[in-house]
Amino acid sequence: MTQELDDLLRAVEAALFVAEAPMTPGELRLHVGEGDIDAALHRLADHYAGRGVNLVERGGRWHFQTAGDLAHILRREKDEPRKLSRAAMETLAIIAYHEPVSRAEIEAIRGVQVAKGTLDVLMEAGWVRPAGRREVPGRPLIYATSVEFLSHFGLSSRRDLPGIEDLRAAGLLDPVDLALEGLGGQSVLENDED
Repeated sequence: MTQELDDLLRAVEAALFVAEAPMTPGELRLHVGEGDIDAALHRLADHYAGRGVNLVERGGRWHFQTAGDLAHILRREKDEPRKLSRAAMETLAIIAYHEPVSRAEIEAIRGVQVAKGTLDVLMEAGWVRPAGRREVPGRPLIYATSVEFLSHFGLSSRRDLPGIEDLRAAGLLDPVDLALEGLGGQSVLENDED
């Protein structure tokens, strides 16, 4: 093998190794310069055949991939951070503070309907679980938090949930909520008449 071909092989190998997506020979040429790119690709494919990683061509594009017989040992579960919607956070808080609670009770507290997917997302996360049925007409399903909920939020029990004073001290209460709380249940009209 000549030094020129050796340098081209190394350059093609390096370019493919760091590529974010499979590359065509034309795209490789832009990175490594002129030369017999096709010959270099086939020689590299032969070199990597039977190894833990293979150089493969799919639809005219080349890339490295894990050998098919080893893919199972490289699989790992990846924790993906969940970003809950405001509605899901409100629903989770209602369930945590009022459990066991039915969908109708959640809707009464929130003042809006609970979207079908909201409870599904919370159950999929493992934070909420069905806790049976309420013994009233219609026997609605009731929901409660799970052990995973406690574990995720670092709580040993529901008694460790922050109280109103803790939330106020942390600045987590909305100023509108604080103003309404200050009215002590009076309407704004009653307050104006005083």
